[in-house]
Amino acid sequence: MTTPLWLTRIIPDPQNQQARRDFRNAVELHYRVMKLFPDDIGDQARKQLGILFRTETTPQGTYLLLQSRTHPNLDSLPTGYGSADTRPLTPLLDALRPGLPVRYRIDASAVRKPRKTTQQLYGLKSIVALTGPAAIEWWERQAEQAGLKLNTIHTAPLDPATGIKAQDKQRIHNPRTRFDGDAVIHDPDLVRQRIEEGIGRGKAYGCGLLSLSPTRTAS
Repeated sequence: MTTPLWLTRIIPDPQNQQARRDFRNAVELHYRVMKLFPDDIGDQARKQLGILFRTETTPQGTYLLLQSRTHPNLDSLPTGYGSADTRPLTPLLDALRPGLPVRYRIDASAVRKPRKTTQQLYGLKSIVALTGPAAIEWWERQAEQAGLKLNTIHTAPLDPATGIKAQDKQRIHNPRTRFDGDAVIHDPDLVRQRIEEGIGRGKAYGCGLLSLSPTRTAS
């Protein structure tokens, strides 16, 4: 039985001060998203609730795509924040089958962790952002592990997801790359798992949400 998932679109009012603040800062946007769900979940609430999100920019403006295992309480948005609607992802997940052609999109934090000896030898940081062919190779590995057979890959560098956590003043900095293109479903169970769990680092701050749409009606 497919795990229920919900997809919510939040279109902020560009005149709303709170919305403008949230959409400029990945940490503030994380806090705003979490306020739409119960606050008594305990540790790892985001993971337990299956919360993933990313921002999309169109000629009409910017909006938020939010995925979760629980229907969000949209009444928790501040007055005048913007408009929002939620729909189930079950029809899409149930339609996934081997050989189904799809379009995909993901904003991912493509990074690697060099070994300590390599860090010391070359003066590298503990986490190194990947770009160009290295980022593409990273996504090819992730996609294969997610049950996708890629046909095309388009990449676009994005501004990093940044902010400062209120609790411990930790600075968040997640490099991001957008990957989109065409693929074929190889393993539907793996695909559903990665859609539900997300891919890569920075899931709490706008990375890792994998979106798919069939490119033709299944026969």
